[in-house]
Order: sequence, then structure tokens, then C-alpha cells
Amino acid sequence: MSKWIRFRRQDSQLDEFGKLLEDVDFENQTVSVCSGNLFEQSEPTDETLNIQDLEILNPCWPGKMIGLWKNVRSVAEKQGLSIPEEPLYFLKANNCFLPHLGEIQRPEYYDGRIIYEGELGVVIGKVCKGVAEAEAAHHIFGYTCVNDVTALSLIDKDPTFAQWSRAKSMDTFGAFGPSITTDIEPDALQVQTYYRGKLRQDYAISDLVFSPYQLVSLLSQDMTLYPGDLIACGTGAGVLPIKPGSNIEVRIDGLDSLSNTMAAA
Repeated sequence: MSKWIRFRRQDSQLDEFGKLLEDVDFENQTVSVCSGNLFEQSEPTDETLNIQDLEILNPCWPGKMIGLWKNVRSVAEKQGLSIPEEPLYFLKANNCFLPHLGEIQRPEYYDGRIIYEGELGVVIGKVCKGVAEAEAAHHIFGYTCVNDVTALSLIDKDPTFAQWSRAKSMDTFGAFGPSITTDIEPDALQVQTYYRGKLRQDYAISDLVFSPYQLVSLLSQDMTLYPGDLIACGTGAGVLPIKPGSNIEVRIDGLDSLSNTMAAA
């Protein structure tokens, strides 16, 4: 298992990446600075840094972020919805990406509900087009925590056109990170979301309608997936509107936890 981050040093505009070296809390980590390309050939340098001295960025910059709807079986059954025969998905634009500890911003004109959705994120590591499910793992670089923030009231505002992209793609509505964890078995993972310090979501990845490997395979039949692309696997029960000043933390065993706060009113 390895964990990777992107960062900037103080007073620098240069994006760098590195590998976490210690089995300790994320805030106390030491980073081995690397050169090259995260997804192809990366080489450690002789330099190590204290993570507390760094600005933590999103661990990659996806060309596209794909979000799944109705992909947690227990939620669909509880709501009386049919189980989909193929993945139902939307795209989140890259202007929405928000790193660990970043602040979620409410659009000035929008006074409707904004909700959190804690999810597992699958990071693509190799170009992926039309792959079989058995080959999917070879195209996955690793996994990260996602908070798929949504302006819920906008989706059905126009009864003739569901506005998924608009509701999902506002600035700061695509939080993920802080690191990417490699070489971990996704089906055994449990997603937990803490809202204002209280556990609100607690569901197993094994409850997904389409597993991470199935998603990579099936989505790659529709579109080419490129290194860095991110698939948010869908969310479980327990979603709530976010109040100003409230913290949301997404925890997944084996992954570093993602924490973000809604800006104060």
C-alpha cells in the first residue's frame, strides 16, 4: 500500500507530488518528494518534507469526474426505486474540485438545500477503453475519499430538464482527497460520513449495485478514461443539508480522511 499527495510549498505556485512515508495520522506525515509523473514514472528525490509545512492540493487533477446515481442497493430498495441495469451517471466539471480542508461556498444567488454525499473515489491510472471487468484493476491507480456536494433544489427546478450537471458542478462542490491510496481491495471498504462530529452515513462498498471494477469496465465502454480521471461510486443513506459553518468528514478504512467545512453565512 502506498499513499500519494499533491502539494505546494509555502510561498510557491509550483505543484509537486510525493509519497507519504509513515503510518501515522495524515497531519503528522512526512512526505518523500518525487519527480516525474504520478501515473507513469515517478522517482523519489533525496528530499523529505513535513506535511504541516505544505499546502495540500487535490491529489490529482481529473480531466473528468464521473458521479453515480442510484448505485447503493439498500438506498434504492428503501426508496422503492428499481435497481438499474447499467450505471446511471453524471459529470462534474473540474472547476468544482476542492481539496482537503477547503471551504465549501454557497453561490450568492442560491438559497436552496446543499447536501453532502460521502463516497469512495476510484482514480484511473492507465488509459482505459472498452476493458473487461477482469482487466479493470490493472487500470486503477488507487482510491480516495469524495464529498459529492449537491445543490439539491436545482435538480428538479425545471420539470422538463433535470439539471444534474448544474447542481453538481458549482465551484467547490467536488471535494476529494487528501491522498490516493494504492493496492487496496475496494470491496471490503466501509464509507462513513461524519456531519458536525456525528456519524450520519455508514455503508459498505459491497452494497454497491456496480462494484468499482464493474464501473471502470462499463464506463470505459461509453468513453475513454484517462489517467487521473475520478469515478465517485455513489452514496449511501444519511444525506443531510449542510448548515453554514458545519464540518463534514468522510472516512474510509485504509484511506486518509477528507474534511471540509461549509463557509459561514
